[in-house]
Amino acid sequence: MKKLFTSESVCAGHPDKLCDLISDTILDEYLKLDKTSRVACEVAAGKNMIFITGEITSNKELDIEKIVRKVIKEIGYFGDTDIDYKTCKIILNISKQSPDIAIGTNDEVGGAGDQGMMFGYACDETEEYMPLGITLAHKITKKLDEVRKEKRIKGIGPDGKSQVTIEYENDKIKRIDTILISIQHHESKPLEELKKEIKKEIIDTVIPKDLIDKDTKILINPTGRFVIGGPLGDSGLTGRKIIVDTYGGYARHGGGAFSGKDGTKVDRSGAYMARWIAKNIVANGYAKRCEIQLSYAIGMKEPISININTDNTNTISEEELEKKIQKTFNFTPQGIIKELNLREPIFTKTTNYGHFGKKELPWEKIIKL
Repeated sequence: MKKLFTSESVCAGHPDKLCDLISDTILDEYLKLDKTSRVACEVAAGKNMIFITGEITSNKELDIEKIVRKVIKEIGYFGDTDIDYKTCKIILNISKQSPDIAIGTNDEVGGAGDQGMMFGYACDETEEYMPLGITLAHKITKKLDEVRKEKRIKGIGPDGKSQVTIEYENDKIKRIDTILISIQHHESKPLEELKKEIKKEIIDTVIPKDLIDKDTKILINPTGRFVIGGPLGDSGLTGRKIIVDTYGGYARHGGGAFSGKDGTKVDRSGAYMARWIAKNIVANGYAKRCEIQLSYAIGMKEPISININTDNTNTISEEELEKKIQKTFNFTPQGIIKELNLREPIFTKTTNYGHFGKKELPWEKIIKL
């Protein structure tokens, strides 16, 4: 049976990712100075304006406005076509963590910072144990950012998106059906020149040639024009790219975003733990695909529920798998924080091109179950 499945990724200059990176940079900067900092930082971006809100409790103080302007500059936004790091208006509206939450999440109690459910997923489609579609979409956006910064393609901007459609036959990868790339460009950049450069520098370098055939559709800036981008073209918001950040739609999502949240927030830490477990079940040969669900109650240490779904690809029973992971992993928020080094300023490494599938991240290490 033939079926198509599509996943997308976005460049670092996408307005939502700009907000994610500001949130994660603020988090990392607090953790550098005070590893016990509690951060839940949200950012909204619009026409030449950044609005920062949320709750931050720390023993240290930071110049948040300075951090924000530096991030905008590093991404590549300046001038009057998007947002200018030098002149944009920055509004701070930050309070401290609610004491009602703090009593259940302090080091003595060690409970979860909120209720909710989180999903983790892994499969054997790629060496990263990630679905192929989202893996390729991320490689495209990462390469787009690289060639822009290295000026290997001139006249393109920070905002952009990719989308990859995989054709499956009997649940096996057959070919790539469609590659879609939309990239911001200067007004003077000829579209045909842009298409040739994108084909040469991006598609030919990151897409496996054996998956492309004469019927593969390659769409580059299909509207023909993408000059106005960033927060001027579309407002940005922290946590809006939750499917880009995870598995490209191949797995379910609990609804909680990641960026700007410290490790006591199980929306983030629980999802990282669920990915670590799912990946190790697949990497240890116990299943070809695995989805893990965890759920927590605010202020409580242990998860309310653990669910394993291997889509009938398991080599041992799911009951046996649950016993193995119960023996191997510590599911308490403090246990997750310790095991995955979530007091360390590592979160800006996760912001762009997905939170999973990167070898350097602690929840990607393979262990023996």
